[in-house]
Amino acid sequence: MTASITLCADDYGLAPGLGRAIRALIAAGRLQATGCMTASRFWPDEAALLKPLEGKAQFGVHLMLTDHAPIGEMPDLAPDGRLPGIGALVKRSLLRRLDAAEIKAELERQVEAFEAAMGRPPDFLDGHHHVHQLPIIRDAVLDIWRRRLKPGGGWVRSCWENPVAILGRGIDPVRATIIALLGLRFRRMLKTAGIPHNRSFRGVYDFSGKVPYAELFRVFTDAPGPATLVMCHPGLVDEALKACEWLTGQREVEYRFLASDDCLESLDRRGIALASL
Repeated sequence: MTASITLCADDYGLAPGLGRAIRALIAAGRLQATGCMTASRFWPDEAALLKPLEGKAQFGVHLMLTDHAPIGEMPDLAPDGRLPGIGALVKRSLLRRLDAAEIKAELERQVEAFEAAMGRPPDFLDGHHHVHQLPIIRDAVLDIWRRRLKPGGGWVRSCWENPVAILGRGIDPVRATIIALLGLRFRRMLKTAGIPHNRSFRGVYDFSGKVPYAELFRVFTDAPGPATLVMCHPGLVDEALKACEWLTGQREVEYRFLASDDCLESLDRRGIALASL
C-alpha cells in the first residue's frame, strides 16, 4: 500500500509573489492545500486568480491574529490597528486576557471574506503562527467550524505531534515541541467533537537555511502515517512581501525545491504519494 502525505502551503494572499508560486505548484499537482490570509489587502485579487484552480487543491482560511492589520476594529487586541506579535498573543491567551467576543467577530470576518470572494465556505481552518489552537481563540474556531464548515465536511488543522517523533527528527525540536504541546488540548477537543483533522503535523523549522531544504523535506515526509499534514511556505519574493514579512528568501528556496524533479524523485524513492487530507 502506498503511503501518502498532504502538502499545505500557508499564507496565500499575503503578497502577490506568494500567490504566483503557490498557484504554480497547485497547477503542477505539488500542493494539495493552501491556507488563505483573507485579512490581507491583496486577498480579493488573489482570490480571483485562485478560483480557476478549484478542484485541484483544498482552499482554507489561514486565520490571522498576529503582526498584521485585522479586517475590522479590535480596540482590545489591536488598539492602534496592528495585531500583536505571537509571543504577546500567546501570553494573553494563556492568561485568559483576550476579549472572546472581539476575537470571534474578527475570525468571522475573515471567514466571511473567504466566502464572499470564493462563493463557498472554506475547506478547512488553520491559523497564522498556529493561533487557532490557543485558549479562547480555539473556542471561536470550533464554533465557526460547526456553523460554517460542518455541512461540507471541512477539517481543522491539528498542530499536535508526539514529542518523541519530533525529537527523533531532530529539526528545531524545542520550538516544534512547544507548538505541539500548545495544541494538545485542542487536539483532544477536535477528537471529542468529531471534527475531521490531521493525525500528524510536520514542517516546523527555523527558516535559517542551514540545513538544505531537500534534506528537511525528506525528514518531514519520511514514514508518514494516516492523515499526515506537512506545512510549507513557498513563494516568490516581491516588494509587497518585503514590506510586511521577515520571512522572504527561504520561501524561494522552498518553492524551487517543490517545483523540481528532485521533489518527486524524493517521494518516489520512498513510495510516498501526494494526496488530499
